[in-house]
Amino acid sequence: MATRERITLEPAFVLHHRAYRDTSRILDVFSARHGRLTLFARGARGPKSKLASLLMPFRPLLVSWSGRGDAAQLTAAEPDGEALPLPARQVLSGFYLNELIISLTTRHDPQPQLFRDYSQALARLSVEAHTEPVLRVFEKRLLDSLGYGLDFPVAPEGWYQFRPAQGLCEVREDAAGAYSGRALRALQDEALDDAATLDVARRVLRQALDHCLEGRELRTRTVARSMLRRG
Repeated sequence: MATRERITLEPAFVLHHRAYRDTSRILDVFSARHGRLTLFARGARGPKSKLASLLMPFRPLLVSWSGRGDAAQLTAAEPDGEALPLPARQVLSGFYLNELIISLTTRHDPQPQLFRDYSQALARLSVEAHTEPVLRVFEKRLLDSLGYGLDFPVAPEGWYQFRPAQGLCEVREDAAGAYSGRALRALQDEALDDAATLDVARRVLRQALDHCLEGRELRTRTVARSMLRRG
């Protein structure tokens, strides 16, 4: 019989949670050294539970669990430093990051650099007024972590298309969907300082992410479109 794995005080974030039976929760967790995993938190919704307000998205935690595979049991959780709550206007962006991780990472695949990038993105969302640069940088770094990063051998004066099977390919300036090499270089350097560069970053990263998603729609994108229509 395989021994039960016991992990103690692992840095982690709750990406998503849902009710399980009367008083428990199922947690989608992103951890620093063990990647994304599912944990059962027994009694976490009970009236006397001290974990109810702690096991929420965007809070840095130290979590402990016991078990293997997707049947592991949460055994303890505590704050990992001071919480940085997201302003209301940034909450949907935070859930967008969470949904990208859930949709595109593999369970139990350690992604320590992506964990650091995610932590940094949340920290920036908590204090910065401009959301788009934070999201674009995270999307770029996520693609790098997944092995689908954009290859940037581009000349500033050139023009390029993104082709899913080939990456960035040089084209004429008047080609459909052409991106300037100067804007792509800015994306490479994460220097997204103006509206035109941000627009190129948004469009090319959207193409790359949609290729990885293989037609799956993200709920946070649907919600964002609905909010724009109502606005």
